[in-house]
Amino acid sequence: MCNENQIVLGVVTDSHVPERMKSIPASALQSFYQNDVTTILHAGDICNSRALTQLEKVAPVIAVRGNRDIWSSSGRSLPLSLVVEFGGVKIGLTHGHGGLWQYFYEKVLYYTIGFSYSRYFHRLHKEFSSNVRVIVFGHTHRMVNRWVDDRLLFNPGSLGPEYYDCNGPSVGILRIIDGSISAEVLPVDY
Repeated sequence: MCNENQIVLGVVTDSHVPERMKSIPASALQSFYQNDVTTILHAGDICNSRALTQLEKVAPVIAVRGNRDIWSSSGRSLPLSLVVEFGGVKIGLTHGHGGLWQYFYEKVLYYTIGFSYSRYFHRLHKEFSSNVRVIVFGHTHRMVNRWVDDRLLFNPGSLGPEYYDCNGPSVGILRIIDGSISAEVLPVDY
């Protein structure tokens, strides 16, 4: 049953086109069509504007720059983060690498003491003001769909081939109904 007050957003991150796959998989686009998404949020590591062009055939795309997007002029022109609002709900959109110096600092920590969700989540919370109810991010290639301090932290995992967990490629759906927020992760076939 369709709710007139429902807003459905598609979420993509770490598509890595053409580094890790030639194009956005048809099954990802089909998931967005089937869920009637009105806008697609891309949380970075797009790598080539061709990926955005494919997604724009489904719905308008709002994108931010990931650490791998510095290699193209279209990627360099994207913001590191931004705040968008749908149905009265403010959403912070970021790749999450924190820029060049933060990226290198995090790499040092990753290789010396390991990956830490708490360290990563702390940085995401600091990046956005307290009135942002959802933070959509990427970079970790790990799925996250959890509420922390009255904020939904949502990363559907990598659309590009996965190498950190066994969940495989995926996209996300964010639903906003009368200010209520829900999120789900959908698997993608190549």
